[in-house]
Amino acid sequence: QVQLVESGGGLAQAGGSLRLSCAASARTSSTSAMGWFRQAPGKERDFVAVINYSGGSTYYANSVKGRFTISKDNAKNTVYLKMNSLTPEDTAVYYCAAGRIMAYGPSSYDYWGQGTQVTVSS
Repeated sequence: QVQLVESGGGLAQAGGSLRLSCAASARTSSTSAMGWFRQAPGKERDFVAVINYSGGSTYYANSVKGRFTISKDNAKNTVYLKMNSLTPEDTAVYYCAAGRIMAYGPSSYDYWGQGTQVTVSS
């Protein structure tokens, strides 16, 4: 069993930045891929970004490409999401997820964090 603990959410103004962190309790084959998803009220959980084990491969949703950066520190079992140029449309609960493969669909991930709220004011 792997536990994921997110931190770093909060309130930001439009155009501002936030950095989310996700610490994994262990490193297993189920943490080969680490992803971020977000869910706004009344909407489905959407893919944001994913990174592979080595950190050498990343994918982003078109809506965040060029603004968000996913990275990781394997020594700390931690993945980060740096969010720049935030807009009110980025407001959502952000979830960290761990899985065996890099994927866009939430069902491909085995473990989930509790979520952290990001609110962007205009």
